[in-house]
Amino acid sequence: MNTLPDAIRTVRWMVRDTFRQSLASKLFWVMLGLTVLCTAFALSVSVNGDEEHKRHPYELPIYMPQGQGTDGIREVRGEVTVGFGMVKYPIAKNRADSVRELQLWLAGVLADTAGVLLALLWTAGFLPSFLEPAAVTVLLAKPAPRWSVLVGKYVGVVLFVALHATLFVAGTWFGLGLSTGVWEMSYWLAVPLLVANFVVFYAFSAFLAVCTRSTVVSIFGTLLFWVLCWAMNFTYLRLTAFPIEGITPMASFLVDAGYWVLPKPLDMSGIFFDAMNAGQYSAPVPELAEVKQKGMFRPELAVFTSLLFAAGVLAIAAHEFRNMDY
Repeated sequence: MNTLPDAIRTVRWMVRDTFRQSLASKLFWVMLGLTVLCTAFALSVSVNGDEEHKRHPYELPIYMPQGQGTDGIREVRGEVTVGFGMVKYPIAKNRADSVRELQLWLAGVLADTAGVLLALLWTAGFLPSFLEPAAVTVLLAKPAPRWSVLVGKYVGVVLFVALHATLFVAGTWFGLGLSTGVWEMSYWLAVPLLVANFVVFYAFSAFLAVCTRSTVVSIFGTLLFWVLCWAMNFTYLRLTAFPIEGITPMASFLVDAGYWVLPKPLDMSGIFFDAMNAGQYSAPVPELAEVKQKGMFRPELAVFTSLLFAAGVLAIAAHEFRNMDY
């Protein structure tokens, strides 16, 4: 039996079936509608005021609010309007920084936190309903490895979310660029980071789906796991940045082990924060900033170990699925 060709065909079919399922459940249109809404928000933004200029040799590299400047210190002048003038606030240091600040909120906060959690919530039911005996028995009767059925469904959901992440970033990038004239290319780094964040936690959701076949368990279990990972990530950064006297070696070892084994959602946000050069106009997480200052922040290892965790959990889920009785 040609196992590999059968497995590839099964994965391709499962990917197509996932998109069909998203259209049938209207989830595709719900997520597209949210992207259109955020794009409309981006189009409603305008920035008036300072452009970046050549500094005088004696001008200090700091800024003061309008009306508070002194000799050698530049005043910030200008404003950002949102909602076609409904909301106004002072610009950041200049036009480009003001747009990057909005992009940081759109991708780094709205999409990377609320968006990923909503995507996990909305897609959590894809696998449990699919793994019901009445739904999956027909597929298992065909000459294809069981693991390819599960992996195909997982890949289909990931590609579905990747498509909408790309549409979200493209729409908001184009909207802000058209309305402000600032075309910040580093904003596109949000796409792989959003997808990587989802990939990691959806692997855990797939594991719960295989073990329980319960949508409720998949939803709440994954959300609780995300909270656990965020808390572990923050605890590690806290102890690394500001060591606590009296902590035992065993406790320190457990925190280090938990950090390197589990996914790192806070580190993922920190990578995007750095890519957007956000430290100039937004206050970072003090613990993360201190770890970076000490030279102990390793973004490549953070991403690699998070993805390694996802691969391991998905492999365990595939193994469990292969040995299930239907």
